[in-house]
Amino acid sequence: MPDLLTPTFLTALLAGGLLAAVPLIFASLGEIIAEQAGVLNVGLEGMMISGAFAGFAATQATGDLWLGVAAGALAGMLVSLVMVLFCVRLGMDQIIVGIAIVLTAEGVTSVLHTVIFGQSYPRLDRVAVFEIPLLRDIPVLGGSVFSQPLAVYMGLAVVGVVAWMLRATSWGLHVRAAGERPASLDAAGVSVVRVRTVAEIMCGALAGIGGAYLSIVSSGTFVPFVTQGAGFIAIVIAMLARGRTWWSVLGALLFGISLSLTTALQLVGIDIPVDVVTMLPFISVMVVLILFARDARLPSALGLPYLRGSR
Repeated sequence: MPDLLTPTFLTALLAGGLLAAVPLIFASLGEIIAEQAGVLNVGLEGMMISGAFAGFAATQATGDLWLGVAAGALAGMLVSLVMVLFCVRLGMDQIIVGIAIVLTAEGVTSVLHTVIFGQSYPRLDRVAVFEIPLLRDIPVLGGSVFSQPLAVYMGLAVVGVVAWMLRATSWGLHVRAAGERPASLDAAGVSVVRVRTVAEIMCGALAGIGGAYLSIVSSGTFVPFVTQGAGFIAIVIAMLARGRTWWSVLGALLFGISLSLTTALQLVGIDIPVDVVTMLPFISVMVVLILFARDARLPSALGLPYLRGSR
């Protein structure tokens, strides 16, 4: 029986888990911002897959990773405007509109892929790894945590920025008020619609970046339905994080490690069906929901449209 505690196995498991977790970190951060403002962004999966396609297409055309990331963010923002128009501005049901966004985005990106690339699936060059001196030599952690593409460190930095914005700025106070007491925010002279609009657009940008990272860095290619439910997993992570951004990192790492388990097991000579391992993230979701969902506290006005002047 191969030893599962060998440095090779642990390094592969952590490295793969972190790589797979970054798209979930970006998307769940965006969802946290939207939820704190009172918008349940069920369309997160659609924003991610739009960002994945736009990011891959831009990188494939220009050869520039960061242009691809910018294109992914822009695509996510454009899709988020649908939520802004129909849900934030017109007060329509957020779940119905979100599902419509997911189905439309999946269909449109599949058609665009066929139109642009036909039946081929071009691949991008492997993204360069950035190694942190000295820390790179730490056993297990050095080869996994401190030897990653630069975008991984950017994702972790964004967590701190979002945490600071939500907890230490007046804008963050307005966001939380829009999700908890929108009538009080309105009475204070701050537009609830404007706050929710900005929060939703930021959510779309972060989800688009997560999708772009998935196609550019994680897989190096785009195939239809490449996100495989990552957007819905990110929604679960955001809900269980209860507005605490660093908890979203822990949740994303849990699911990322579940996704990387196949490669790590193969390195130590254990061959199990891929379909079984593919189910692990979703099994993890159900287990986490069973254990912690009762303690999840969501904003009181989450999912509820707000009409100016209402009390």
